[in-house]
Amino acid sequence: AGSLMTTKLSQPQSTLAKSLTSTSTNAPYFKVSESTEIPPYVTNCPSNGLCSRLPPDCMTCNTNYSCIYGKPATFDCKVKPYVHCVDENNHEQENFTINMTCQFCWQLATSDYVCTNSTNCMTVSCPRQRYNATCTVRDHIHCLGNRVFPKMLYCNWTGGYKWSTALALSITLGGFGADRFYLGQWREGLGKLFSFGGLGIWTLIDVLLIGVGYVGPADGSLYI
Repeated sequence: AGSLMTTKLSQPQSTLAKSLTSTSTNAPYFKVSESTEIPPYVTNCPSNGLCSRLPPDCMTCNTNYSCIYGKPATFDCKVKPYVHCVDENNHEQENFTINMTCQFCWQLATSDYVCTNSTNCMTVSCPRQRYNATCTVRDHIHCLGNRVFPKMLYCNWTGGYKWSTALALSITLGGFGADRFYLGQWREGLGKLFSFGGLGIWTLIDVLLIGVGYVGPADGSLYI
């Protein structure tokens, strides 16, 4: 793998400098304002903690253009105004370095960011449905580029329906449509109720279909 400069040859260096920003923002180093008003980001910045452990919103960093994708890299950083931190020897400092993997935020592992969920798409469909999610990197994770980014994710929400409950109802009271009623499928439930479970045939089929997970909640959610 080449350097990030190699992989983004289509972008001029001025544009690349904006996209390959520091671990937190696309803004240059802040200058101390004459105003005494405390910036809102200060509330998220632990006082007198290690500078290298500060959340990304508490610092600005220069991009290391020589870093190689997927490899460890060192970045020169500076704390923002009104942020106080120390080094390993408990000495206050403003300039420091952090070590992280050379990669964009959207390339992080799924455990390193949190995404919005969708409750209006089918979780069981062919092909599997996706939805547009907005993802935010966790505070303790450092990466290149925007910390909030869009991502296409598979529908994976749940409405609280239990597979074990649906299967138990299908086995015991399936002839009366209890399993279908539980899953929110009222028309199928009434059909089973007035046909005595399709004379037992429908009941048996539903036991098999619910058992393998083919029949699920009517709202399109996943079992829990």
